[in-house]
Amino acid sequence: MEAACGPIVAGDVPLRKYLANLRSDGLRELRLALPAPGDPLGLSGPAPFNSAAVDVGQAAIAVLGERNLGLVPASDLRGSSYVGVRLEVHDAGPVRQDLPSLAEAERELSDAMRSATEGLASVEGPGQARPERLERQGGELAPGYPARAHRVSSLATRLLAVLRLADERGLTSGQISARQAALRELDRAVRRALVAAHHAIFEPLKSP
Repeated sequence: MEAACGPIVAGDVPLRKYLANLRSDGLRELRLALPAPGDPLGLSGPAPFNSAAVDVGQAAIAVLGERNLGLVPASDLRGSSYVGVRLEVHDAGPVRQDLPSLAEAERELSDAMRSATEGLASVEGPGQARPERLERQGGELAPGYPARAHRVSSLATRLLAVLRLADERGLTSGQISARQAALRELDRAVRRALVAAHHAIFEPLKSP
């Protein structure tokens, strides 16, 4: 959700100023949602917010004292040179309580990686991501997150790059079908891992 000149919230308010205003209104948390068609991960309505978030595949939810707001990124093009991001503001429902914990998401990611590797073993063709490209994919979290969250976020971000770089050119229809089936659950596990990593800051600390 970044832009060349900084994100602008609906109403032409810079994001930093908008968040400062939300803090005055009782902002307690910012939650991440990474939905996909058929999998509204992190969303809990209403329908207009869900639809907008699914269309772009991401959203943030600002948790206030008595209400929640959904921030959905959209392209902000002005003139011939400005390219940025505008965050459209929607009413949002309550925070989802059925999202995976960091430990659950890490296990699911490991299982999905193993299944995808087995499923792709017999599929030959182009589309392999080059390691040097994946090393620059980021995935860093802010200071204060547990080490496990940093590890899971970094791994999930690299896997997300693999999914985006997958190329089906040169494959037969049967190979395409096999690849899609193998990567479908991996995509779901990657998104759940990223959400869990970002929400790990909200998980209670366990006693030694």
